Amino acid sequence: MRERDPAPSPSRRTLLKQAAGGTLIFLLGPKELAWGAELVAVRVWPAQDYTRVTLESDTALNATFFSVDRPNRLVIDIEGLALSSQLKELVRKIRSDDPYIAGVRVGQYKPSVARLVIDLKQAIKPQVFGLAPVAAYQHRLVFDLHPGAPIDPRVALNAGMPDTPASSPNAAPSAPAGTTLPGQQAAASAAQQSPAAVAGMAAQRSSEQAADAMNDALGEFIGGLRRPPVEADRGDTRVATRTLPKPADKDTKPGARAEPRPTAERLEPNEPPPPAADATQRLVIVALDAGHGGEDPGAVGPSGLYEKDVVLAVARKLRTRINALPGMRAMLTRESDYFVPLHERVNKARRVQADLFVSIHADAFMNPEARGASVFALSETGATSAAARWMAKKENAADIVGGVNIKTKDATIMRALLDMSTTAQIKDSLKLGQAVLGHLGKVGRLHKPRVEQAGFAVLKAPDIPSILVETGFISNPEEESKLKDEAYQAQLADALLAGIQRYFARNPPLARNRAL
Repeated sequence: MRERDPAPSPSRRTLLKQAAGGTLIFLLGPKELAWGAELVAVRVWPAQDYTRVTLESDTALNATFFSVDRPNRLVIDIEGLALSSQLKELVRKIRSDDPYIAGVRVGQYKPSVARLVIDLKQAIKPQVFGLAPVAAYQHRLVFDLHPGAPIDPRVALNAGMPDTPASSPNAAPSAPAGTTLPGQQAAASAAQQSPAAVAGMAAQRSSEQAADAMNDALGEFIGGLRRPPVEADRGDTRVATRTLPKPADKDTKPGARAEPRPTAERLEPNEPPPPAADATQRLVIVALDAGHGGEDPGAVGPSGLYEKDVVLAVARKLRTRINALPGMRAMLTRESDYFVPLHERVNKARRVQADLFVSIHADAFMNPEARGASVFALSETGATSAAARWMAKKENAADIVGGVNIKTKDATIMRALLDMSTTAQIKDSLKLGQAVLGHLGKVGRLHKPRVEQAGFAVLKAPDIPSILVETGFISNPEEESKLKDEAYQAQLADALLAGIQRYFARNPPLARNRAL
């Protein structure tokens, strides 16, 4: 066997190059050499619907996970990541009131694998997926912790309903001290079962109780329905009027509630007069959708004001006002700062059989001079303007920025909803939009005097009149200042409520089936 020729002696220049290279390798350090991924940020978004944990890094990360019970834990192994101060920061970001996470432990499981152990408060259905860079975000590794049984939106809607008064003949008598009721016996028996079984039974009971309460509240009618009279002959020029409450004046001080002052609303000669106040004896439900949330901040104002925070504040104020009215309830598609996919917002509204869907946003544009409120409805035939088309494209990108697990999302849902969208729904949406637009014009400037139309994904509920309201341009410094002011937010809520009331005055809600 032939021997290999001896290698030539390296020159001085070659040795210097190798030394320089070795020095560079030493400066990079073992972490960058071995794994190369560096965490940019860690974020936690706790909510009743689900809790999201996000690891943002400069390169894509691969992860595997498995669940362990007794106690419940989620174990996640992340390849190509070293234990770092950013990863340890995750431990301190867990809140005590998180519905699902009790705590987090991190460690270096293998030289090239970091391990996260998430201690859970209850059994969950985890989703772990990656997101490619988009907008201001780099690569994201996302852990979504969903409850074992999905949260029924009727539970949240029912939670705010007033309890039955003690003097009511339907009120259940209170039990004497020391008496154990049948329900308490069942609860005591359940307490001896496994924690997972108890949690499952509690979720089922909560959902069933909410459904029962909603079925009662959404009964077809109590008594009969007096329908509005048939449209008057074109030669009939009589004018019908109805007294409506007027929202608070613009100069109302924060926290003060103005007394309602009667105003006469003029109806068109050929428009049937509205029904009597007691014509429909059922609960009217309005779904309020605060845009964006969580990973998706929406538009950002010059001073750093987030759209997601403004619209949630307005939605909460509007909910308070709606819930204060007899026979009306409001449901929020998101209760706090977390992301809800667009199709899930629509599904929540349909699940509670909402009569209206109002999505609340704050506009933004490259030109800081743009200003004014706008109202949009769905279009089947294309956008009514280039601006409306641009706005729909921007709002429809929320799922990409907010982060949706495309492996579990039913990709046909939105297409099916669009196919089901009816001309009647769009016609009613335009009526609602025009009513709201008229009252927004009393609060501030309007960007467009008419309702615009485009293919907004969040407006595609086929059976619910739906509008998207841009409350103003957060990119305009003056309007940003207004939008962050609570008094102005209250005026916006009053205007939206007045528009909703005007719509129902002319378009009374129809009967609903008891089943939800």
